Amino acid sequence: MKLKRIFALGLALAMTLSLAACGGGNTSGSQASSGGSASGGSSTAAGATEISLWAFNIGGFTEASNWDSLIAAFNEQNPDIKVTVTPINYQDGDQKLTSAISGGSGPDIIFEGPERIVGNYAREGLMVDLSDLWTASGSDIPDGINAVSQLDGKYYLYPLSAAAHCMAINYEAFEAAGALQYIDETTRTWTTDNFVKAMEAVRDAINAGTINVTVPGIIYCGAQGGDQGTRALVNNLYSDYYVTEDGSSYNANSANNVKALQLLQDMVNNGSMSANASFAASDELQAFANQTCAVSFCWNYSNYSQYAAQTQFTPFAMAFPSDDGTPELEMAGPYGFGIFDNKDQAKIDAAKKFVDFVCNDQTAGVEAVKTTGFFPVHSDWGDVYADAEDADVRAPFALMNNYLGRYYNLTGGWTEQRALWWPMLAEIMTTGADVQTAADNFVTQANANIG
Repeated sequence: MKLKRIFALGLALAMTLSLAACGGGNTSGSQASSGGSASGGSSTAAGATEISLWAFNIGGFTEASNWDSLIAAFNEQNPDIKVTVTPINYQDGDQKLTSAISGGSGPDIIFEGPERIVGNYAREGLMVDLSDLWTASGSDIPDGINAVSQLDGKYYLYPLSAAAHCMAINYEAFEAAGALQYIDETTRTWTTDNFVKAMEAVRDAINAGTINVTVPGIIYCGAQGGDQGTRALVNNLYSDYYVTEDGSSYNANSANNVKALQLLQDMVNNGSMSANASFAASDELQAFANQTCAVSFCWNYSNYSQYAAQTQFTPFAMAFPSDDGTPELEMAGPYGFGIFDNKDQAKIDAAKKFVDFVCNDQTAGVEAVKTTGFFPVHSDWGDVYADAEDADVRAPFALMNNYLGRYYNLTGGWTEQRALWWPMLAEIMTTGADVQTAADNFVTQANANIG
């Protein structure tokens, strides 16, 4: 195992999702998020097989107790398998995983997405091939999710749920500014030209004192948290991609992406947008909730749930603007399970039974999907929120799934390039740097890590 590289990746990786921090709840057989070793299970004297699950804090899976009902249902069918849960978070979870793997006490199962499970751990030869699960039950999972769950023809992620990241507007502020005319309220889409007009209308309304908002929008570039929002904004404006089709190069310096960055720089200069070199997404989200800005570029149902109660306006989910009016949104997830190859076939078989149960038993799976707050990857399951009290609130986020674009987070050097993206934005948006030069420098440095 290339543990030296795993260790480096683990220390560098710190993907922030703007979700609730990990709690310390304990359940029977569960460990708090700060607890030490969670070694793979072993056969007990009673003949039970013990397996350990380390779960990132995705949606409502913030504490070990969130898994109780799922494990209880699983044990009704599999009483000879004991599952222990260790919650981990995005602040130090990677370091904990790296330390455990290096010390030979890594978990049997990890709950996360392809960026780690496929992009990091499968590439290092640490994961079990889950192709048999896909063959048995994966026929109704969308092609895009299928593609990012595998490496070199073998499947290492079995997914549970996914959603699309989007943006949001302050509906009442846009209405008062006369900017609603520039959006399609039914499809939640808008063109780049109309985005520019809308933000100028908001700027003019602010200057006239007719709306209680400080700035039209904030391009946050102080840290990597929520960087999917600024990437999607840039890439959609002129219908380009963050990486080339074959994944051999980062693409921020393409003609269309440079055109998009130049447009945003011009908008900052004319006051229809602002930039903040000390803000990450969480700061921008709070500013949106406080009506400091009229749009947020980092929105999804989880963020709605966290911030909506603070708002005195209607957060109206929108796709990112694009020149042709057809957005391609980044995927939140897919989130699911990978199984570490801990060289114990009994544990591997038990882990596969658990993953199969949570992801493919529709009763258990729907419960698990709802806990994530996202949407099922199984198209056959339909609208799992149809009877929910907040079905009308969730509907726009379900609509965004129609606009999912290419998942490129498995490109080599992904962790390293994230640390380069926001300084480039800050240079362009806050110092007036030449856009092409800054984008070229970013691509040169990012490509050096592709390997």
